[in-house]
Amino acid sequence: QLQLVESGGGLVQPGGSLRLSCAASGLPLAYFAIGWFRQAPGKEREGVLCISSSGGSRTYADSVKGRFTISRDNAKNTVYLQMNSLKPEDTALYSCAARPNKCAFDWDRYSSWGQGTQVTVSS
Repeated sequence: QLQLVESGGGLVQPGGSLRLSCAASGLPLAYFAIGWFRQAPGKEREGVLCISSSGGSRTYADSVKGRFTISRDNAKNTVYLQMNSLKPEDTALYSCAARPNKCAFDWDRYSSWGQGTQVTVSS
């Protein structure tokens, strides 16, 4: 069974950067698409970006275009979310999730989830 663990969250000032990691164990990450989702207090879960098993990426949140990128290192069984030019509205619990091969917009199409890592953007 695939298990996911996120890391890299924290407190950062507006305009700063963070790199989140999603480390997989149990199964080879190479067979899975990985999506990053976020949920702020009082708001619905939102898809951010996804990377397919073949390396193609999709951006689901318009607000992160040009600022966030996603990448994967199958040798390290890890997917990364690079977040630049962070804004206070990016504050949320960020979670990664896996599904076979292809990305999907809807969070309920992902079968494996990590516990999340908190990102807080504040001065």
